[in-house]
Amino acid sequence: MPLMSPAAAILYVVATPIGNLGDLTPRAQAVLKSVAAICAEDTRHTRPLLAHYGIDKPLVALHDHNEEALSARIVERLRAGESLALVSDAGTPLVSDPGFRLVRAARAAGIQVSPIPGACAAIAALSVAGLPSDRFAFEGFLPAKSSGRRERLARLAGATATLVFYESSHRIEESLTDMVAVFGGERPAVVARELTKLFETVLDGTLDSLLAQVQADPNQRKGEFVVMVQGAVDDEAAQIAEGRRLYAKLSEHLPPSTAAKLAAELSGAPRKALYGQSSS
Repeated sequence: MPLMSPAAAILYVVATPIGNLGDLTPRAQAVLKSVAAICAEDTRHTRPLLAHYGIDKPLVALHDHNEEALSARIVERLRAGESLALVSDAGTPLVSDPGFRLVRAARAAGIQVSPIPGACAAIAALSVAGLPSDRFAFEGFLPAKSSGRRERLARLAGATATLVFYESSHRIEESLTDMVAVFGGERPAVVARELTKLFETVLDGTLDSLLAQVQADPNQRKGEFVVMVQGAVDDEAAQIAEGRRLYAKLSEHLPPSTAAKLAAELSGAPRKALYGQSSS
């Protein structure tokens, strides 16, 4: 009788809970129990989750600092017939988390990569925000420094899609302050905090009102945040586009601050949305 070839190995990309442990799907549990090993962003974080479900599998630490070097070794294990799982600390891997290098290497090697869908903080937040969701742009974490944040936000000021950001407890107030400065305080927005956890809150209003609530209540500066900002209305987007065109021309002959001031006055666009922009 001829020997049967082993089934082709699969790299499973498994979504895990963002807070409530009950959100690990039955299929995800079955896959995690079936694989040879689990690649985890932080094994100390993943181990308690696995223990909760009685899953005892070897863990391989895979994070930003070792992913490039480790991916080749993991791919070799897959080539040898071992199916493996990839998880992040919370939610869907690769959404502001490590893993794309491994997935890219596995796909390049002809390995099947299969998603096991589940929780994702960005999508969960968007589903309860009450903001337009037919088009949205996920922007992940903003730069840590205010100057970098404002520069990034300025590039997004004219976007008409709903903008989705992740933010941490020690920067939420500063980020909202910068959003008010760049987008304007009247822009509708939603701040979702600690989704699926005991102290979950979802605040909506204008950016001005949300900043005031966060500043007034220390509890609203704790936890993990998703900040969603409604996109610019068409008129606002057109103003910003015209302002950037004017700024590009004026900045060829004037200092940047003067060029931005004049472009803002002529177009009606917010100056912060123009400053530092190029003709592109």
